[in-house]
Amino acid sequence: MTAAPVLGASADPRLLGRDVHRIAFDERAISARVKELGAEITAAYPDGDLLVLGLLKGSFVFLADLVREIRRPLHVDFLVASSYGAGTVSSGSVELVYDPETVLEGKHILLVEDIVDSGRTLNRLIAVLGERAPKSIEICALLHKRIAGALAREARFVGFDAPNEFLVGYGLDHAENFRHLPYVASLR
Repeated sequence: MTAAPVLGASADPRLLGRDVHRIAFDERAISARVKELGAEITAAYPDGDLLVLGLLKGSFVFLADLVREIRRPLHVDFLVASSYGAGTVSSGSVELVYDPETVLEGKHILLVEDIVDSGRTLNRLIAVLGERAPKSIEICALLHKRIAGALAREARFVGFDAPNEFLVGYGLDHAENFRHLPYVASLR
């Protein structure tokens, strides 16, 4: 992949007048990789009940595109986890704010995450979901920074290895802005 262009605020009106450093992954690259991930996931789950479980809010754009590329029956549900509470720095303690309504017992669970960075949230979720007796639990992440300490379970399906930059777009946000961008960019 060639170097992504620097993007100025005037180049994309969706940027709310702010500049981003560069586009890390453009629309075309994301679309192609999501198709590949859909094929990999389809092949990995030839039978059984598959529940694609999206971690909100960041995964919603990726999850919507991904499930349309998985060529087998599946169900979709969501969960919301928080490690921030009212603060701006992670407390290290993860709690479920919204728990999936779907029964997990005996199902293949594919936990879909926007980005793996510290790994705290994923480690807690793997433990909580594992208590519900699923047939299997795997992780699919659009981006993986490869900076996490000990992960309880490594992501089986990864879209891209991500640079260690603050990334926005394609579901990722900064103060709830930029989720709607069709590409992933690093913020200045």
